[in-house]
Amino acid sequence: MDIFRQIAEDRIKEAMRNGEFDNLPYGKPLDLDAWASLPPETRAGYMLLKSTGFIPEEVQMLKEIGELKEQLAGCAREEEKGVLSKKLIEKQLKFDVMMEMRKRK
Repeated sequence: MDIFRQIAEDRIKEAMRNGEFDNLPYGKPLDLDAWASLPPETRAGYMLLKSTGFIPEEVQMLKEIGELKEQLAGCAREEEKGVLSKKLIEKQLKFDVMMEMRKRK
């Protein structure tokens, strides 16, 4: 085990002994698929910003894309499915264009 991993393990164990994780707020599991679609150099910065309460536009869009997919999966009415599908396609296209523009910079 490398030295940095050992240091991290030791600090986590110490924090657990001190009860620093006992009162953390509970939330939804992380959507790792959404994060995985971001370029690695962007992902780390976004995760840091999110931990401080800031959510970049791309991450917000990924969240909205996920919500639209969930709504579409649970939708029974064909008319509503059409509307949701159109919104999903538009949101995904906007996200894809935004990510392509970032790659080119």
